[in-house]
Amino acid sequence: METTNIGKAPVRRFPPWIKARAPGGQTYLRLKGMMRLSTLHTVCEEAHCPNIGECWENGTATFMILGDICTRNCRYCAVRSGRPEGLDLEEPIRVAEAVKRLGLKHAVITSVNRDDLADGGASIFAETIRKSRELLPSCRVEVLIPDFQGSWEALATVMNAFPHILNHNIETVPRLYRLARAKATYSRSLELLRRAKEMNRAKVLTKSGLMVGLGEEWEEVIQVMKDLRENECDILTVGQYLSPSPKHLPVARFYTPEEFAKLKEKGLEMGFRHVESGPLVRSSYHAHKQSLNVVV
Repeated sequence: METTNIGKAPVRRFPPWIKARAPGGQTYLRLKGMMRLSTLHTVCEEAHCPNIGECWENGTATFMILGDICTRNCRYCAVRSGRPEGLDLEEPIRVAEAVKRLGLKHAVITSVNRDDLADGGASIFAETIRKSRELLPSCRVEVLIPDFQGSWEALATVMNAFPHILNHNIETVPRLYRLARAKATYSRSLELLRRAKEMNRAKVLTKSGLMVGLGEEWEEVIQVMKDLRENECDILTVGQYLSPSPKHLPVARFYTPEEFAKLKEKGLEMGFRHVESGPLVRSSYHAHKQSLNVVV
């Protein structure tokens, strides 16, 4: 993608390997209708995920709880930012009921950042996990959580509900945090993953995701992968950053499929139990397959 300055219309020129299926099949339409009737949000829609057509046709979606307004304004993310109002205490049961109706084998639950809440929304995460497991015990539950501003009590609240996979995205290299993730810190995200593993090493897998193409160097990516492994992260996803709009950070460069294959090879050599690496890979892409490949 060739871009002008942020705020001006970019000239979109995708390489040939950046292709995604356009949504619109019967399963996609049924799932979309169910979300609207249940007044639920999905990160698939809110973040403009390029895999929405493929995932929804497979009956897989990532539920986004705690509303659709984020208290942070990360410069790579399409989710709306602002000041959320209130808290929907009935949301956990509605998500769980949707999980049951869909008959999911693997459910992914994420959220906006809710820095306005004392526990960052951890109690709602925990209740959603419990209700989902109660209504459909055979379903594996993965949560993709924010950093809770470093509240380890909030993290413990989520871990005590026993998700199968605890995901927290590292997103980018330390040098680019101030540019892309102004309210987050690299060390805090690593510590969260380490503490999550320490809280329940026997039963919970930890997972993290990394975007490439924001201007990082190859060796910086490798170092992030090493840092994640040093903090006992089990599963890694690596995908190409795609700018959601001219107001967001531009793409610095596109990684080739061969480079993504090399990153997967490097990750497996480091000891990750599973690595999903490719141009359109996102945090929950093929999450159901990951859960089958990696058993606690």
